[in-house]
Amino acid sequence: MSLIDQLKDQMKDAMRAKEKVRLGTIRMALAAIKQIEVDTREELTDEQAIAVLTKMVKQRRDSIAQYEAAGRPELAAIEAEEIQVIETFLPTPLSEAEVAALLDEAILAVGASSMADMGKVMGALKAKVQGRADMGAIGALIRAKLQ
Repeated sequence: MSLIDQLKDQMKDAMRAKEKVRLGTIRMALAAIKQIEVDTREELTDEQAIAVLTKMVKQRRDSIAQYEAAGRPELAAIEAEEIQVIETFLPTPLSEAEVAALLDEAILAVGASSMADMGKVMGALKAKVQGRADMGAIGALIRAKLQ
């Protein structure tokens, strides 16, 4: 079953269970996916849908930081609930050891030896870790290894 089909099934379940936060978040995710499908005039693959969901999580984390800085913990709590719902549809996160192993493998595969090769390493890793690890943190790990 595709990710989009899972989202639609979970939306129906949330409607039946009258879970307002879950229902609203799933509808938001489906709307974001549908918007991209309309803009590009093609159906999204699971990998592309995962990228959309990952972006939604990142946006909500940024919003939480801004709400907390502005002294609005109630809005930050709503964003945190939405993150929990979205993360149920993302693949399981990679452990630090798995990220390190993939990083070493990618560095060897592209023959990276300096910071000039960072883009090549990021390109090799992106498909493998999409939705399973924070690319910003991986970028910092790559910088540390290539210096």
